[in-house]
Amino acid sequence: MNFRKITCFDLEMTCWNDGRERRTGEIIEVGVASIQLPGTENPKGCVLERSQYYVLPEKDEISDYCTELTGITQARLNKSGRPLADVLESMKTKYGHHSIYGAWGRDNLVIQKECAEKGISVPFYEFLNLKTLFMINNRIRNKRFGMLKAMEMSGLEFEGDPHSGYSDSYNLARLTLTFI
Repeated sequence: MNFRKITCFDLEMTCWNDGRERRTGEIIEVGVASIQLPGTENPKGCVLERSQYYVLPEKDEISDYCTELTGITQARLNKSGRPLADVLESMKTKYGHHSIYGAWGRDNLVIQKECAEKGISVPFYEFLNLKTLFMINNRIRNKRFGMLKAMEMSGLEFEGDPHSGYSDSYNLARLTLTFI
């Protein structure tokens, strides 16, 4: 286990605004940003690298609402998307199977559920809910506390596009370096 690094990730999923349950969608993007934790060689820590993976859903199509929210189109997924198993294998190869992975909230449960449904192995052993750690560290009790508010409290401005796994994972990495 590498205790000097955290691999932050964020998921984007198919979504609709027609009353369907939000948690029934498939993963369509995985954004990843790894950080070197503060230490003697780098007292502030740093973002090491970033990746963006598009996932071709097996059963869902991209709705107009989903495109409006995420910027991801069906055409982009048809061109650049890969099966979830391939994306997760790429993540394991690049960031390590024994890395510590973290997300804002319980994205690990989303990956675990979709992996179980598709017969894929989960790409990590260790997971940190970085939202929980931030809330404990700052004595926050409001469960609906968002990452943008946490960034504001930490003196950070959001960089990139909202609802982009690539941008969200990078901003989560930056935020994590303020409280870990």
